[in-house]
Amino acid sequence: MKSFKNKVAVITGAASGIGFGLAEKCLKEEMKVVLADVESSKLKEAEDLLLKHGEQILTIKTDVSKLSDIENLAKKTFNNFSEVHLLFNNAGIGIAGPSSWEYSLKDWQWVLGVNLWSVIYGINVFLPLMLKQYSEGHIINTASASGLLSMPSMAPYNVSKHSIVTLSETMYSELKNLKANVNVSVLCPGLVNTNIMSAERNRPEQLQNDTNLTLQREKKHGKFITAMEHGIKKGLTIEQIAETVFEAIKKERFYIIPHDWTKEQIKERMKSIITGTNPFDSY
Repeated sequence: MKSFKNKVAVITGAASGIGFGLAEKCLKEEMKVVLADVESSKLKEAEDLLLKHGEQILTIKTDVSKLSDIENLAKKTFNNFSEVHLLFNNAGIGIAGPSSWEYSLKDWQWVLGVNLWSVIYGINVFLPLMLKQYSEGHIINTASASGLLSMPSMAPYNVSKHSIVTLSETMYSELKNLKANVNVSVLCPGLVNTNIMSAERNRPEQLQNDTNLTLQREKKHGKFITAMEHGIKKGLTIEQIAETVFEAIKKERFYIIPHDWTKEQIKERMKSIITGTNPFDSY
């Protein structure tokens, strides 16, 4: 896809972070933009900020972990705009600190629901409709460097992001074999200056951990999480990510890896796999 003017983009997790950066870039490209997010107030704030770049904005409150919400998102989008050209399955949450076996089942359900099932729902609902269009389309699934590497203390996040990578790779082959009018890419950023680590504010009540467990974690892993947050603040900007993504869309590039250090660590990981040596320490 080389031209974006007057085309339609749907972005989940659009009220902040990478999603907001993508929305801003879409509007600068004179696209019609559908903003989906679970936070109503943040969604309104995002819309107000983005109006200076373009007025063709539709906001839809969406809990991406619910199939019914994704179906509603698609219904309202197609009712308003008839087509979707860019689908950014972008919504995601971050969680870190405990060892793999220390995460609660509620942690796993929450992270996989938002990070992985949202992408599955997005593909299941939107892709069949996009394939019926005469116009070209492109799906961008947001994974992470943690979808290509296995960082310690981030098991649920790693699992969700690795799953998105392999799902996207599978889709790529299937769509190419079909000679479909829809392309796919997977975005695998490292540290980006967003508020991803403050996602607890949106954890559903039924998936919240016991207060004592939460306090124990804060005491045990507080320094690790604080260090991560400091690193995130020094990461790439959302504007840099958005520019990289659009360049990849224009060139039909599947892997979108904005950080060079990620590629070096991927080489080390692949070397371990090919030579049969034990996994390298990615700390």
